[in-house]
Amino acid sequence: MNSGFRALSVSVFTTLIAASCVTASAKDFKTEKVTVSTETVAGSLNHPWSLAFLPDGALLVTERVGNMRIITNGKVSEPIANVPKVAVMGQGGLLDVALAPDFPTSGGIYFTYSQPGKGGAGTALASAKLVRDQNGAALEDVSVLVSMNRKSRRGQHFGSRIVVAPDGKLFVTMGERGEQRRAQDFRDHAGSVLRINADGSIPADNPFADGKLGLPELWSKGHRNPQGAFWDPVTQSLWTVEHGAMGGDEVNQPQPGKNYGWPVITYGKDYSGAKIGKGTAAKGYEQPLYYWDPSIAPSGAAVYEGAMFPEWKGDLLVGSLKFELLSRLDRDEKGVITGEERIFDGEFGRIRDVRVAPDGSVYLLTDESNGEIIRLSRTPQT
Repeated sequence: MNSGFRALSVSVFTTLIAASCVTASAKDFKTEKVTVSTETVAGSLNHPWSLAFLPDGALLVTERVGNMRIITNGKVSEPIANVPKVAVMGQGGLLDVALAPDFPTSGGIYFTYSQPGKGGAGTALASAKLVRDQNGAALEDVSVLVSMNRKSRRGQHFGSRIVVAPDGKLFVTMGERGEQRRAQDFRDHAGSVLRINADGSIPADNPFADGKLGLPELWSKGHRNPQGAFWDPVTQSLWTVEHGAMGGDEVNQPQPGKNYGWPVITYGKDYSGAKIGKGTAAKGYEQPLYYWDPSIAPSGAAVYEGAMFPEWKGDLLVGSLKFELLSRLDRDEKGVITGEERIFDGEFGRIRDVRVAPDGSVYLLTDESNGEIIRLSRTPQT
């Protein structure tokens, strides 16, 4: 895309998205580096889980209860038709959503959900075409690309974040479904990051592509419940953020074929207070780049590369469910985490997802029965 067209696209998006904000009472917050204005874009959402920015400035949003909606100028649409049956159980439901790189011409999207099946439910990744007309919106050509190979009746730890890499390949995170040992079974999708081609086939350079030592779609193992994931342009690699137990939430940079330790090593303890595994380190298991203790219950995450907040360039923005805040992890020019700032403590409720818009503003989703979408923008200096 040439720079002139990109500048025009961002300008148009900024105008459209500013028009969609329906806030009744904007509020300013002074952070360490910049003053931020907050405004409510939409409300009355039932546990919104994820968001994608459509080219015309509308927002594509998932609700955990099984609905996918489009928000235009602050107006929330009726549910999009033809979303597949979702197992709404505990933390499961309709979860992440992402646009295909060629969305403007193909209408292609990807989404994850807790798929019902023999033995209970498991995380699934699907592709579809989003079609919109004057009568509403619908999904067409829905195709399941990955289906967790062992279903469970437990209601926790679905993982479910999607990352579309610059080369078009797809990463999807899989929680261990509350069954710890599955995270160390290389014949089990649970507790892993998977990597596939856009059509669901297996990339030839996957670490277990021949299937001899693990499932061909596995990228990394030993994860507990990664609910945050993004492509980091600073290090040109995948990063994930995952829930620990009582403490031990982790930021990782999953490398092909590596084992990230759960439940053999962890910086957390069992909810009973008992020790988990061998401790914090053991041979053959990777260390996190950063961890929280006590746990903040991290959710969606993003790396900031926008123009609106140059002070945050390259930093990580991580939502917290437990403490209802936004964690900004300061990084140096090489991507090394050097510190943390906590913002909006308790102001908006449980923050489920964090997204950076094309204009550089930041969007937060609140995981509530009356959930909201909050937009963060730069406060004009006076």
